[in-house]
Amino acid sequence: MYNSLTLFKRKKLSRPNSLTEKLSKKDKDFLFHPNTNLIAHKESGPFILERGDGIYVYDTDGNKYIEGMAGLWCNALGHGNEELADAAMEQFKKFPYGNLFASKSHEPAIELAEKLVDLSPYDNAKVFFGSSGSDANDTQIKLFWYINNALGKTKKKKFLSRVQAYHGVTLATSSLTGLPTIHGNFDLPQNHFSHAMSPHYFMNKHEGESEESFVERLGEDLENHINKEDPETIAAMFAEPLMGAGGVIIPPKNYFETIQPILDKYEIPLIDDEVICGFGRTGNVWGAETFNMKPVSITVAKALSSSYLPISAVIISDDCYDIVAQKSDELGIFGHGYTYSGHPVACAVAVKTLEIYERDDMLGHVNKVSPTFIERLNKCDQYDLVGNTRGIGLIGAMEFVSERNSNKGFEKKGVAGKIFADHAKDNGLIVRAIGDVIAFCPPLIITESQINDMFDIVEESLKKTMDELAKQGLLK
Repeated sequence: MYNSLTLFKRKKLSRPNSLTEKLSKKDKDFLFHPNTNLIAHKESGPFILERGDGIYVYDTDGNKYIEGMAGLWCNALGHGNEELADAAMEQFKKFPYGNLFASKSHEPAIELAEKLVDLSPYDNAKVFFGSSGSDANDTQIKLFWYINNALGKTKKKKFLSRVQAYHGVTLATSSLTGLPTIHGNFDLPQNHFSHAMSPHYFMNKHEGESEESFVERLGEDLENHINKEDPETIAAMFAEPLMGAGGVIIPPKNYFETIQPILDKYEIPLIDDEVICGFGRTGNVWGAETFNMKPVSITVAKALSSSYLPISAVIISDDCYDIVAQKSDELGIFGHGYTYSGHPVACAVAVKTLEIYERDDMLGHVNKVSPTFIERLNKCDQYDLVGNTRGIGLIGAMEFVSERNSNKGFEKKGVAGKIFADHAKDNGLIVRAIGDVIAFCPPLIITESQINDMFDIVEESLKKTMDELAKQGLLK
C-alpha cells in the first residue's frame, strides 16, 4: 500500500533545495501563470514538478505524487511512454514541420485523419486539425456560421451551451463556456452565446423532485430557452457528454434522449465536445456512446496524443463538409486554418497513441478497473463533509457540503476544496479543486492497486480537512 503518512512527514520536514529556490524566484520574476490567483502565487507558489513515471510525478525536492488528474484531464498513458517519445523523435528527424495550407499534406496527418474517421460514428467524415480543444471549438463555431451562411440561413448566429459547461478560453469559446470564473472582468459572454440550465441533479433539483422529473424540467427549460432566443437565430448547441471542468457533472438518465427531439424539432444540430471524455475515459471510445448523444460533429484533443504534444481535431460529417467545400469553391478558398494545423510530429504521436489504445485494449482495462474506482469513490460518502459522489469509467468527483444530508454549500465557496487539495498534496496526491468539488481523472493506465492507494490518501485527507473545518466553525 502507498505509504502516504510517511510521505507526509517527510515532506513536512523537507527543505527546498537550491534548484527549487532558484526556479521559484525565476518563476515569480518572469512567468505569467494561466488560471491562477496571481497575488496568492507570489506568496505560496510555485509548485514545481520535475519528472514523471507512469501515474506518478516528482517535484524538484524529490517528493513523489500520484497524478490524480492526469495533468489536465489529458495524460491518458501516463509519463515516460517510450513509444510516444520514439514516434516523436522519428518524425522530428524525418520531417519536423509541414503545413496543410493550399493542398499541401503529409503522411502523419493523412494517417491520423483516417484513424479518427474510422473511430467516429459517421460512415463518411472529414477531419480538421488544430492545437487545442479551445481552438477546435472555435473552429466549430466558425464552421457552423459558414455552413448556415452558405445555406442562406444568415440569421443563425447564436450558439447554445449550458451553465457550468466548459468549451475553451478563446474569445468565442469563453463565451460558450458557462463558468463565471472564465467570464469575470473579460466583458464576457459576448453576443451570440447563451446558456441553458445545468443538468446537475444534486444541486439543481427541487425538494422531493425525482431524477425523472428533473430531466423533464431540463427539457422544458431548454425548449423555453430556444423559443426565447428564437429558433431561427440558433446555429447549433454544444454539449460535453459529461461536464468536466464544471465539476464532473454526469447527466441524469435519459437526459440526451429527452433533449435530442427538442433540438430536432427546431433543426438545431448538436456538437459533441469530447475533449475530456474521448478515447476511453467513460468506458467507451466516445462519451457520446455512453450517454446516447447524436452529434453532427465532434471535437477532440487532450487524450488524442495522451497530452504528449498539443493537437486537436474536429470530426465533421460529410453532409456538413460538402456544404463547406462547395462554398469554398465559390469564394476561391476556405479561409480558416492555423500554422500548426496537422503538425506532423503531433500527428505522428497521436497516431501512435491511438495504436497503443487499441493494441493494449485500453477500453478493456478501463472497464476492468473502473468498478474499484467507483466503489472507493462512493465510499467517501461516509464522511459528513461529502454531500455527493459521482463517477463513471475513470472520471469522478465528490462535492463538499456544509451540512450532512443536504446540498448546502459553504458560504465562502472554495475554502473547503482548497484545504482538501492542500492536504492531499501533502499526502502525495494531486487532485483538482473546482470550488468545493474535488475532481478525479487519473491516467487510464492506473491499476486497481494504485486506485486503492489513491483513495487511501483521499480518506486520510478528508479526515484532516474535516478537523480543520471544524476548528474554524465551518462544518456543522
